[in-house]
Amino acid sequence: MATNTTSPVASSSLNVMFIFALAIILLSVALAVGLPGNSFVVWSILKRMRKRSVTALLVLNLALADLAVLLTAPFFLHFLARGTWRFGLAGCRLCHYICGVSMYASVLLITAMSLDRSLAVARPFVSQKLRTKTTARRVLAGIWVVSFLLATPVLVYRTVISVQNNRSLHCSLNYTNEGHRAFHLLFEAVTGFLLPFMVVVASYSDIGRRLQARRFRRSRRTGRLVALIILAFAAFWLPYHVVNLAEAGRALAGQPAGSGPVGQRLSLARKVLIALAFLSSSVNPVLYACAGGGLLRSAGVGFLAKLLEGTGSEGSSARRGGTLGQTVRGAPASPEPDPAEGSELN
Repeated sequence: MATNTTSPVASSSLNVMFIFALAIILLSVALAVGLPGNSFVVWSILKRMRKRSVTALLVLNLALADLAVLLTAPFFLHFLARGTWRFGLAGCRLCHYICGVSMYASVLLITAMSLDRSLAVARPFVSQKLRTKTTARRVLAGIWVVSFLLATPVLVYRTVISVQNNRSLHCSLNYTNEGHRAFHLLFEAVTGFLLPFMVVVASYSDIGRRLQARRFRRSRRTGRLVALIILAFAAFWLPYHVVNLAEAGRALAGQPAGSGPVGQRLSLARKVLIALAFLSSSVNPVLYACAGGGLLRSAGVGFLAKLLEGTGSEGSSARRGGTLGQTVRGAPASPEPDPAEGSELN
């Protein structure tokens, strides 16, 4: 009978090579799709929209956050291809800090979208008064400031270490003890996912309850787009934070990172899931294109501007009486704002 001559070391090396190859594929796809897609979103809003709605400002900032993280992808691709980090300690911390800021900005912007929509449904007239561009800019400035602050642990815990007898350098997390590791992983999972998505779920539960009670259906298309953005972000980031929580539990139990079979699997899974999270920065333009539908065929490259113009519900939009459904169908505008129109997300 043939004997299995594959050693555990060789098997482990094959697993690492497979993980690196998969991460390269995911990062390459994210870069190829996300960089032109988000650049198009930014161009559409800045160049094709004369009056930018609140939704357009939120989408613009979301695209900028996605572009920022995608611009770091070439550095990570270089590391994965060469097996060593050649951009120094400053490059190590800066790249991961940009990714951290982008993650927080994205989840906070999505949370703002859900709260905005919830307020529009629950208090449509109050929403129309509060949802001014001045207020939106202040909220956006606050989101970016908070994102920069929440991502600061990356600057503390990221460093460049030598591995494999100084044959290669890795940009890795380095903690003084397991307590620091548990704190950082729990802090990132709670502030970067659990708390914001509890707010999102609560907002959409309230929206669903109110719309069902009113039997109101006109905002379905806009609501579906925002819901898809939220679900896509959750799908790409949830596995990463689940692994974070599992590693935090091991850290609290005093088990070092990568120790034992479970620790090794979690470390390898984390590498893939980080690359998978990059795809969340490339999927939104695809969702906009899908939501554009007939607008993409009729308006061409201007479809996104038409789509976002059609979701207006702040004062100017209310005066026009324009909703997404009216914009698409070319229906005449009503002279007075309808309370139900407030449920259209701007």
